[in-house]
Amino acid sequence: MIVTKKALPRRTLLRGIGAAVALPLLDAMVPALTAARATPARPVRRLGYVFIPMGSDTNRWTPPGEDTLEQLSPILRPLEPHKDHLTALTNMALKNAYPGTHATSNSAYLSCAKAKLTESSDYYLGTTVDQIAAKHIGQDTQLPSLELGMDLLEVVGQCDDGFACVYQNSLSWSSPTTPLPYEARPRNVFGRLFGEGSPEQRAETLKKKASLLDRVKSDISRLQGELGAGDRAKMEQYLDSVREVERRIQIAEAGVADGPRPDMERPIGVPAEYADHARLMFDLQVLALQADITRVITFQLAREGSTRSYHEIGVSEPHHPLTHHGNNPEMVAKMAKINEYHVSLFAYLVDRLKSTPDGDGTLLDHSMYMYGSGMGDPNKHDHINLPILVAGGGAGTMKGGRHIRYAEQTPLANLHLTLLEKAGVRMDSFADSKGKVDELLSI
Repeated sequence: MIVTKKALPRRTLLRGIGAAVALPLLDAMVPALTAARATPARPVRRLGYVFIPMGSDTNRWTPPGEDTLEQLSPILRPLEPHKDHLTALTNMALKNAYPGTHATSNSAYLSCAKAKLTESSDYYLGTTVDQIAAKHIGQDTQLPSLELGMDLLEVVGQCDDGFACVYQNSLSWSSPTTPLPYEARPRNVFGRLFGEGSPEQRAETLKKKASLLDRVKSDISRLQGELGAGDRAKMEQYLDSVREVERRIQIAEAGVADGPRPDMERPIGVPAEYADHARLMFDLQVLALQADITRVITFQLAREGSTRSYHEIGVSEPHHPLTHHGNNPEMVAKMAKINEYHVSLFAYLVDRLKSTPDGDGTLLDHSMYMYGSGMGDPNKHDHINLPILVAGGGAGTMKGGRHIRYAEQTPLANLHLTLLEKAGVRMDSFADSKGKVDELLSI
């Protein structure tokens, strides 16, 4: 059989001066032969990692029962609508995070490696799991990986018990000596995703008032004339999302001059409200995954040792002091309220992934996002019984609605190794792993 229909390249870009807008997966991008056989497109697998600081209140975090996730704990309640796409893992540990610091909680989360004790630039850790994934599944994308955060990174030198600040500033390390800084400014992230040229050229382009999409109008019009009705609708929905994110960024930047004195932990030019900033960063992640700009993302939802207060949920005390609660019931309850608030923001991401079409499913179906902390009980600064969740379907490799409760402390590296395998990266071991999570491999 001869098939003459020409498919649209997956890497199709809408181009204009200073702009290069990637597109979501369209039916026209499915190879003609595959389309003729009515076979669904092979889904792309994505990996995301969200870090929360200073552990959690274990009693309010840990779901009751085991095996099935029939009932969620108080902290996890915001994820109730997505329970069937969720796996909770109890009794996971980071032995290499000891002696028990904020710096090592952050640094060991994705590396499971022991940080060299130093206040200088001779720091040494290990290659993080996201960067291992990026080398295998990210090489065909515009950005092999995307590193994001929420706070300023101006602190240098020694930050925590003799450990250099870099250990708290960077979740991702491309080698034991190469930490990757994250970006917290939505405008800069938007420029990386949709701008073109050098960083300086992108910055100059983004200073202009006109929408970035105005620069690709001619390409939009041309392509719409070549697409079917279904693809035109998909493209319009995606471009509307891009416009809306850009509009929210512009509103945040416009409010800088008129707003109150900025939070010292909040970068200039981001939304004044923490939740608005977080949701905007999550929306940027969804756009990046939807257009296959990247397949690997790390996001630091708050920095270890953060003294951010959450007045919007009625907690005026700074987060870090609350974690040294000495088992004071009132302080523990306030800390748990912050824990639940963070989960509610993650639930926003899961909801966005679930509502975003991707091939024959959704982004949630084809992604795996690990959410958690490198610290267990912050009052003790321990690294056992970590709060850990995985959301997503892993392109058919993950089954949700589960609570995996280990009888003994189990290396978090086991989970990292398992998620790598489900993303198509096969390794015999990672850091201090002692095997894989068999319950996740049994699907």
